[in-house]
Amino acid sequence: MPQLDPGSYASQVFWLVVTFVILYVLMWKVALPRVSALLRERQERIDDDLEKAQRLKTEAEAVLASYEQAMAEGRNKAQVALREAADRVAKEAADRQAEATARLDRETEEAERRIEAAKRAALDNVRQVASEAARAAAAKLIGTEVNTAEADDVAGRVIRERR
Repeated sequence: MPQLDPGSYASQVFWLVVTFVILYVLMWKVALPRVSALLRERQERIDDDLEKAQRLKTEAEAVLASYEQAMAEGRNKAQVALREAADRVAKEAADRQAEATARLDRETEEAERRIEAAKRAALDNVRQVASEAARAAAAKLIGTEVNTAEADDVAGRVIRERR
């Protein structure tokens, strides 16, 4: 093999150095500047993206805080409105109940007055019937005619005692 021949080492070393220098110069002048420019461009793009992400994150946090504040205000307004509505409904219900109670009291009083009037009329009728029955019984039993006023007086006393 010619690579292992010690006589060709000098030419091999020469071409090795020439190839190395050419490759080194090509890398130094062409490839490395392109690679470093590409790395710089990527780093700038990454930095810009991170900056944009930070800005968007800050904006999103501000929007979220605004949203939460609006929700809290809305919740508070809803609670106030609900409380006001409940108070209004309770007041209306109390007013209606008071009105119904007053109406029922009036109707009860009127009914009691009518009942009392009917009771008095019935008692007067009973007194008249009792008076006539007493006069008729006295006329049949003792054969005398009893005065209407006396019969009414006796019937009234008996009814008062039975009450």
